[in-house]
Amino acid sequence: MKQGLRENWKQFSLLVLINGFVGGMVGLERSILPELAEVEFEIAARSAILSFILVFGIVKAITNYFTGMLADRVGRKNLLIIGWLFAIPVPLILMYAPSWDYVVLANVLLGINQGLTWSTTVVMKIDLVGTKNRGLAMGINESAGYLAVGAVAFLTAWIAAEYAIRPYPFYLGLGMSLAGLFGSLFLVRDTAGFVHKEIAATSEEATGKVFWKTTWKDKNLGSITQAGLVNNLNDAMVWGMLPILLSIRGFDLVEIGKLVAIYPAIWGIGQLGAGRLADLFPKKRLLFWGILLQGLALFLFLYATTFFHFALISVFLGIGTAIVYPTFLAGIADYAHPKQRVKSIGIFRLWRDLGYAVGALLTSIVADNWGVLPSIGIVAGLTVLSAMIILIRME
Repeated sequence: MKQGLRENWKQFSLLVLINGFVGGMVGLERSILPELAEVEFEIAARSAILSFILVFGIVKAITNYFTGMLADRVGRKNLLIIGWLFAIPVPLILMYAPSWDYVVLANVLLGINQGLTWSTTVVMKIDLVGTKNRGLAMGINESAGYLAVGAVAFLTAWIAAEYAIRPYPFYLGLGMSLAGLFGSLFLVRDTAGFVHKEIAATSEEATGKVFWKTTWKDKNLGSITQAGLVNNLNDAMVWGMLPILLSIRGFDLVEIGKLVAIYPAIWGIGQLGAGRLADLFPKKRLLFWGILLQGLALFLFLYATTFFHFALISVFLGIGTAIVYPTFLAGIADYAHPKQRVKSIGIFRLWRDLGYAVGALLTSIVADNWGVLPSIGIVAGLTVLSAMIILIRME
């Protein structure tokens, strides 16, 4: 049993495919749920539309934390299987939901699914590859997930425009959830044995309270954690507000689907290279420039009017996010003790995905009271502030 990307490429590739299905489950909702809220349920308030992101973020964040705690006790593979069991009802509920409350319920289940499955595939890949290619491994993992987000976001918008907003787009989700479940059940092997060997080989002692070290006390872990929260805060704003902004600017559903898909697609493709950069360059430098680029791109959305404007800005936003996303996970894995690594990843992902809830709540309140553009501007400012914290605090 030897760690390494080349030595374990078959299991690694399988986990990449599984994570593609995980990302696709999020893409299922990415472009059409705001439209579903307004057309099917006549919900116009921004706060009501964003309620599904708020619930999703909170549930996923809490599930991430418990995944970190349970991975060693329950087993990686078992958590992966349990996560997929929560996914299967999601597309069925979205197909036939009689009210918006059922959509929110679907997002509770989706949050549990994402927390269990995505966190577990991250941990299993880190187990498999060891220290040498950790950034590359995270880049490939996150790339697969977010390419799937973009692809499915486009496909669901196209299907909804060609046929109907329900039930046809959600058949994709049913197929992906079943494929993820059966692949995890019959093909994936548990990876806990790899990390046990790594713990036995290290002489460094695990010290301190893991939760507070990861949250803020440790300068490196804390800097990465706050940046993760802000990253998902701005992603929640883009998820909920960008389709609304595009609709205000006069774009139709197919154009909105294309534009909404660009950001996660560039995010996904870019991580293939950005993950490798995390193995070669200082993580502080990558995180600072990536977060700063996000903030500047968000400010530019305020002035965009044409399809080309929005497409180009989405490309820059995707590049910024691609730079930081695998670097987050590689950094947490590097700076945490092997014995505490799974818990630190869970704690980081707790705060990172609470960013979805904070972002949804903040942007919906601002948008309902002052408009869509001020909500985008505030989030852009917070993103630039996060980059400054990395520059000043991280070693």
